[in-house]
Amino acid sequence: MSFFWRGVGFAIPIRIVKVRFPRVIIGGMADPSRAQRLYQRMTELGLRLATAESCTGGLIGHKITNVPGSSNYYQGGVVSYSNDAKVWLLGVRPETLDRFGAVSRETMLEMAQGARSALEADVGLSVSGIAGPDGGTAEKPVGLVWVGLSLEGMELAQSFQFEGDRGAIKEQAAEGALGFLLDHLALLDLG
Repeated sequence: MSFFWRGVGFAIPIRIVKVRFPRVIIGGMADPSRAQRLYQRMTELGLRLATAESCTGGLIGHKITNVPGSSNYYQGGVVSYSNDAKVWLLGVRPETLDRFGAVSRETMLEMAQGARSALEADVGLSVSGIAGPDGGTAEKPVGLVWVGLSLEGMELAQSFQFEGDRGAIKEQAAEGALGFLLDHLALLDLG
């Protein structure tokens, strides 16, 4: 099939070609089945999940809700990008933010607890980081991401150091958070 693209004083023949590209996963971080596996595990356990996202801006919730039936376990999420939103929406203490900063173990635990409480969930998952290109310091460089997890009898947080541009860091942070949650859900046996 051919068309002409016409501009002022010229016409360029254009041929439409259908090309099928293979699926490409860069850096080995993307695992499209993580959200599906999370659906299966949360359903097995009969648990409800709430998320609190900062640097990922809702990307974790997006990945979760791409799986049909996720409303059976996913209560929802709070995107709390500013420190004020972390305080108002999730109950993070201003003293925690002043002392440790938004990208810290302590803030992640409070965000995860806050999401869990606000959305009446069994599990709270939180993430905050420095996606760049600005904002990093020697102590907290661009790519530093903290993930937090809160459920009855378990509160954990872990830091990750990711590389790449802003989009790549957000993607790695979202995938890393889902992987972190799956790893710890694998240890649970509620039966």
